[in-house]
Amino acid sequence: MSRLTAFGPDFPFDHTAWVTHPAGTGTIPRDMLGTEVAVIGAGAAGIIAGIELMRLGLRPVIHESAEFGGRLRSRVFEGTDGIVAELGGMRFPVSSSGFYHYLDLAGCRTRPFPNPLSAAAGSTVIDLEGETHFARSLADLPPLYAEIARAYDAALAGQAHFPELQAAIRARDRARIKDLWDPLVSAWDERTFYDFVAHSEAFQRLGFRHREVFGQVGFGTGGWDSDFPNSMLEILRVNLLGLDDDQRFVEGGVQQMLRRLWQAPIPSAHWPEGTSLASLNGGATRSRVTRLARAGEAIRLTDQWGNETDYAAVLATCQTHLLTTAIEVEEALFGQKLWMALDRTRYMQAAKTFVLVDRPFWKDIDPATGRPVMSMTLTDRLTRGTYFFDNGPGRPAVICLSYSWMTDALKVLPLSDERRVELALQALSKIYPGVDIASHIRGRPVCVSWEADENFLGAFKGALPGHYRYNHRIYGHFMQAGLPAAERGLFLAGDGVSWTPAWVEGAVQTALNAVWGIMTHLGGAAPAANPGPGDLYPEWGPLRLPD
Repeated sequence: MSRLTAFGPDFPFDHTAWVTHPAGTGTIPRDMLGTEVAVIGAGAAGIIAGIELMRLGLRPVIHESAEFGGRLRSRVFEGTDGIVAELGGMRFPVSSSGFYHYLDLAGCRTRPFPNPLSAAAGSTVIDLEGETHFARSLADLPPLYAEIARAYDAALAGQAHFPELQAAIRARDRARIKDLWDPLVSAWDERTFYDFVAHSEAFQRLGFRHREVFGQVGFGTGGWDSDFPNSMLEILRVNLLGLDDDQRFVEGGVQQMLRRLWQAPIPSAHWPEGTSLASLNGGATRSRVTRLARAGEAIRLTDQWGNETDYAAVLATCQTHLLTTAIEVEEALFGQKLWMALDRTRYMQAAKTFVLVDRPFWKDIDPATGRPVMSMTLTDRLTRGTYFFDNGPGRPAVICLSYSWMTDALKVLPLSDERRVELALQALSKIYPGVDIASHIRGRPVCVSWEADENFLGAFKGALPGHYRYNHRIYGHFMQAGLPAAERGLFLAGDGVSWTPAWVEGAVQTALNAVWGIMTHLGGAAPAANPGPGDLYPEWGPLRLPD
């Protein structure tokens, strides 16, 4: 059976095959070699797009408003030799083939992520309504949990042709994917995740308690009740593409991938051997962008210090709503339909609380039970999800005391880091009354609330029912040949532009779409032997629903 990758389903194009093809991704006219192209954002989309634009012979000029890495942010604990808290992306499914291509290019290593009930976690504790269960596998939990797992599998198979659709994705069978997926888009655009669960025949035979536990504990990585209001199409993509399965953790922190790519020598059609993104940018990113406006055929970019530069093209990889708030964008650069889509894009909240501890003490065996004193923990308490990271013998360890979304994340939004830790310890003391976690904590905690960061104002997009048309407009904006001249030259990328928000593979794929768009905007083209995403988009692009 072929390996499952994030191939479609809306646009079944193999982005990884495109960038690794021996014929290359394309060429630009000789007189365009060395042309400056602005890239807003030094996150995954910005750095990966920069690398591929550089290969073409263009000069990507990277602008970053605050911290290099975007939401691939690894914060090093003070005084350690590179022990990190992963504030943004921390678990990466192996189906993300594009991401892993660049991870391998950067020479990073990974290990299995300690998700609930996984071998990497070792053991899991589920604590709901004051009742606690210890498990090493699903079979160790009460029958209710297996009933929920079977019900969700049955719901997917019965309503979404799940086995057939996933088999078509594995086989890269574009026609079959579209035959199965496009009718679901038409029928389910206005359907919530909760509606799918509650009205499935399998769950209707069970009852509210099963739906409640499913929301609290979920499947794969944990509870899904924060996603209950979201579009079911968005959740179904996660399931189909294996994004919630077989996930890995980047040793030393994922942010190092982007730093290594920034410094790496990249073979290019124009630049001398040994040239890197860093060297093309003088060793540092440019400053925050405050304004974008039309300047003849160019886009004029103004930074926070008032410096103005005209670029042949600009790629914005920031969260889309920053184009309506933090950056003054001349209205004529986008059509009104696209402005509506940008304004309506909805971002979810997320908060994490990390502490450094002296050692992986949670592996100590309780003589009374014969079990580890603590385990990966899912609960309805304030912490929601608690994860443990062993960094090896003789090194401090890390605990993510709490990872929460939406309402649970907002509960701690105004609180100090220390208070967040106190509340998390209080919650965990109810589950592990005999364990003194505080005695093992070292240094200062590391916390994040993405909605409080002015450069993000939210963690990741969470499409609501009825948002498919908005996503379609934003995702397909790289196809600019049919746009009025006044709306060409400003491109969009990032996981929030993709069909799979919150997953870095979406950032990779939309970055590569934008590279094709910029290449063709400047008069270039992909080789006949290796057509790019825009070459196949007219035939295989996402279904367009009528307005």
